[in-house]
Amino acid sequence: MKSLLYVITIIPFVISCQFLKPGYLKEITPHELSQRLAEQDIFLVDVHIPEQVHIKGTDLFVPYNNIRNNLHRFPADKTTPIFLYCESGPMGNAAARVLYKNGYKNLYNLKGGTHAWQKAYPDYP
Repeated sequence: MKSLLYVITIIPFVISCQFLKPGYLKEITPHELSQRLAEQDIFLVDVHIPEQVHIKGTDLFVPYNNIRNNLHRFPADKTTPIFLYCESGPMGNAAARVLYKNGYKNLYNLKGGTHAWQKAYPDYP
């Protein structure tokens, strides 16, 4: 009984860890993302569920918890910079973890997600 209680207590903690910002992920501000979108062709992915209005220039929508099943939709070159976003940030962190474990090393997440984007750019998307 004691071990069952321990498992039940620890499960939410372990699950929430997947949403923490990992060390291999760079955060990017809305202003920095806007500059990148204007200056170069980038690979921008919305990973939020449920699906939301996408930032203009989004290349792909894949729910954060379905990245593994959609790796074929990501660039074959695993050094390609991939910019992720969700509504507030944590789902981007979780998506980055799967991409990183599958060899992608140049990962960015929009700090504050679309909430921050909308605040910085009220004419969102």
